[in-house]
Amino acid sequence: MDTRRKELAEFLQALRQRGAPEEFGFPAGARRRTQGLRREEVAQLAGISATWYTWIEQGREVNVSAEALERLATALKLSKSERTYLFDMADRRDPQAHMLEADTAPDTLMNMLASIQIPAYIMGRTWDILAWNQPASDLFTGWLDNASNDSRPNLLRFVFQHPSAKQFVVDWEMRARRLVAEFRADCRSRLEEPELKRLVNELSQASPEFERFWKQHDVLERQGGQRKFMHSKHGLISYSQVTLRPVEQEQLKLVLLEPKNEYR
Repeated sequence: MDTRRKELAEFLQALRQRGAPEEFGFPAGARRRTQGLRREEVAQLAGISATWYTWIEQGREVNVSAEALERLATALKLSKSERTYLFDMADRRDPQAHMLEADTAPDTLMNMLASIQIPAYIMGRTWDILAWNQPASDLFTGWLDNASNDSRPNLLRFVFQHPSAKQFVVDWEMRARRLVAEFRADCRSRLEEPELKRLVNELSQASPEFERFWKQHDVLERQGGQRKFMHSKHGLISYSQVTLRPVEQEQLKLVLLEPKNEYR
């Protein structure tokens, strides 16, 4: 038995055994030989075969679909973390993952952002800029300084549609191509999400460069490194970029830009 199937089997057993029958509409009764729910009861709640569910708990080599996992997650009233673990152990993508992840920045992160003295911003699932600090507004003049949190400016829309982007971003074509490759890698498990598809279609229609880069299917993990900008007021400025992900909301990214030189 491989490790994932073993973990999935033991995880489901643990969930079932700690479930209180009365919480799921079954009588507790004194005749129960084991604690928690019976296998047949879990199967009944999830609308699947009791034999098939038993095979899963036994760690047999059966094909567990995302639909069946979704039924089990709902039937067992799993938390977000438990549901994520269930799908991971079954090596399946949760079709509702995007609905479970709120694309909003937590207050703790927002408060931290305001206290950071270098340009910093928070990106969401489709690279909307959810929040940013004053140094970021000063850097991205003509974009973030004119935006509001309600309108949710988007990094890809800025790079490929904003009239000043090609002059502002040094080595624009190289940076833009890399950005698309990073975006594809970041969204690789969510390419069917309606919001993401709408954004890709919009950018493809608005920008021949984006369409070309997207069709190249380059994939790169988002990395730090030097970022150069030609600022309208300060001239050529250079930063070292670092991207962090909050543990509790991994779909978010906190992007920090540390100045590498003084304004010229």
